Amino acid sequence: MSLPMLLRTVTTELLKVSVRQHVQTFHTGCQFLAAEKALLMKLRKSTGYTFINCKKALEKFDNDMKQAESWLHKQAQKEGWSKANKLEGRKAKDGLIGLFVGEKAAVMVEVNCETDFVARNEKFQQLVKDAAYATLAHHQSKNQSKTGYVKSILEGSDLTKLSVGEGVSLADQVALTIGRLGENMSVKRAVMLGVPAGWHIGSYVHGDVSGHTDMALGRYGALVVFQGGKEESRQVLGRKLSQHVVGEEPKTLGNMEDIPCGESETRLLPQVFLMDSSRTVAQFLLGQEARVLDFVRFQCGELTE
Repeated sequence: MSLPMLLRTVTTELLKVSVRQHVQTFHTGCQFLAAEKALLMKLRKSTGYTFINCKKALEKFDNDMKQAESWLHKQAQKEGWSKANKLEGRKAKDGLIGLFVGEKAAVMVEVNCETDFVARNEKFQQLVKDAAYATLAHHQSKNQSKTGYVKSILEGSDLTKLSVGEGVSLADQVALTIGRLGENMSVKRAVMLGVPAGWHIGSYVHGDVSGHTDMALGRYGALVVFQGGKEESRQVLGRKLSQHVVGEEPKTLGNMEDIPCGESETRLLPQVFLMDSSRTVAQFLLGQEARVLDFVRFQCGELTE
């Protein structure tokens, strides 16, 4: 083989090797980028933080998901408390009522934000759920030895001290959500009910926006404690009574023998029943062989004493 031909052959082989190495490096790089992107997407989905912050966290901890997520939460917490302090004076009159009913216990909470837009956000709705479950856990631990009717109300700072997880208070969770959504928020109030055997809890939330069965979320909510009623229709009875409470806004219970005093009636039992204008609530209950023992009504943003 002549020298020029030999040189051409060597050059061709070297070029082939170079191309193979380049393609292999490119392929490996693409795989690495794809893996990084998948990790980034996973962190973004699990935390809800921005892509920029997620990327920064992964770079900081060499793609360690656990450390990156923990760091993101701490940063968001700091930012949340800072924003919470800045936004503290802004009025938060919108928000949601959260209502959960268990077998013999129920909880209803009001959490406020500034706009309906944020009230529809999943992260704000999760805050409402966190507040309700934290309140229910507090109620159950505090009253587990009691066997009669239990009704307790928490407001403001008493609520925000409740725990939503290991080392995390409800106040921390509020600050975290403020940091994420940029509006002032507050956990306004909560009521917890526990009933003995033979008592029942009816419930209703107007305009439920949750889309889930674990908890109802809306702008109006009611709980009604009652006895009696036919077993097969007891749930419907409780719902109807709660709908009436939401719609007619009674202030007190009244007595079964009370005479209605017209359109300005604020006692529940003598009010004209919302589902049947030919009867009062008391008359409806007589037909159902039931009686109401107590009720609670929340309206988001209403003034409270």
